[in-house]
Amino acid sequence: MQVTKFVTKGPGGICYNDKIMYRVGIVVQRYGLEINGGAEYHARLIAERIRSDVAVEVFTTTAINYVTWAHHYPEGSCEINGIPVHRFRVERERDPRRFGEIQSLVFEREHRMEDESAWLEEEGPLVPDLLETLAARQHEFDWFVFFSYRYYHSWHGVNRFRDKAILVPTAEHDPVLYLRMFRDTFRLPGAIVYNSPEEKSLINRVSDNRNVPGLVVGVGSEIPQHFDVRGFRDRHDIHAPYAVYIGRLDENKGVPELLDFYTSMDREQQPECHLVLIGKAWIPVPEHPRIHYLGFMPDHEKFNALKGSLFLINPSQFESLSMVTLESWALEKPAMVNGRTEVLRGQCIRSNAGLWYTDYAEFVAVWKRLSLDESLRARLGSNGAGFFQRHYSWPVIRGKYKKIFATLAAGQNASSASGVSV
Repeated sequence: MQVTKFVTKGPGGICYNDKIMYRVGIVVQRYGLEINGGAEYHARLIAERIRSDVAVEVFTTTAINYVTWAHHYPEGSCEINGIPVHRFRVERERDPRRFGEIQSLVFEREHRMEDESAWLEEEGPLVPDLLETLAARQHEFDWFVFFSYRYYHSWHGVNRFRDKAILVPTAEHDPVLYLRMFRDTFRLPGAIVYNSPEEKSLINRVSDNRNVPGLVVGVGSEIPQHFDVRGFRDRHDIHAPYAVYIGRLDENKGVPELLDFYTSMDREQQPECHLVLIGKAWIPVPEHPRIHYLGFMPDHEKFNALKGSLFLINPSQFESLSMVTLESWALEKPAMVNGRTEVLRGQCIRSNAGLWYTDYAEFVAVWKRLSLDESLRARLGSNGAGFFQRHYSWPVIRGKYKKIFATLAAGQNASSASGVSV
């Protein structure tokens, strides 16, 4: 990609080739080609796709580790895929002991607002210099787009810039959402970009922010055109049919329960369909002849694994939108999801491209059905591909962002950008 050169700046935006282009700063906790999941990957995809409609710069940290925010990337400015990226060193890394103590206080006991402010500083990433830079340069930008409501940069950014802020909350149904400090914050930005109807409904209930312009947008994905399924199987010695999990292996993603359910099912009936796990593990993974833990993998190999699978398994407990589930549908692969997670269940209902379970018995029944019924897998996969193209292809996503920018630029009222859902 090449960097766009803008020649003049007027009151309505930046003029380039006789058209008005707005200037947008994307602010996110981590940013880099090595980060291929979560809100950070979401932010990079959006930045790279809307840059043909607006001028984009990214403001982020030097961290790659979301647990400690330890310094990793060089501080200062660089360019990634043609987009200027400005990195700021985190002022203080997270201390797990101190963070655990303050988190127990604010989630489990009566506490003061000062305690919630202390929690936010420990949650991090603590980057006051980033916010000061945004303040110094705010006249250069039409809007700042803040990703992930729960972090230091987003809370302070939305409270500081208000109408100039667009918030992409990536909110999940977890205790953080109910802290008092966030209730008013959802009423402040110029607009909110929601990931799913369930996320929008959840935030509306918690904060009563229905008057804030909001659009359900989500995110697309970079789907490759060519695959090497045979090579993937050979490289990793996987020759049985398999279902694949892709993402962090941790408690919040429901992986311990997945492993417990699968190994219990294996003891009872030794299923032909193996389980492949891809992602960084924060929990122990058992040695097992039908469980293949492959660790973190680059995108092309992740898609090879997905293309070669019978179906995707997503046991996550917390989601605002599951990108990997959308990617499975783009490849015509059905999904098996944790039905106790409202967002995942909603995605499957709207798409008619997945089945869900809520307990062990249902897990076994759904696993067997998807493993054995090729015709069902084909129907669900076809439904998923159509759903992805209608709602999550890049022209659709870009169009929704353009609508948000146009709405804010024209000063329309809140109702003009609300009520859109997919």
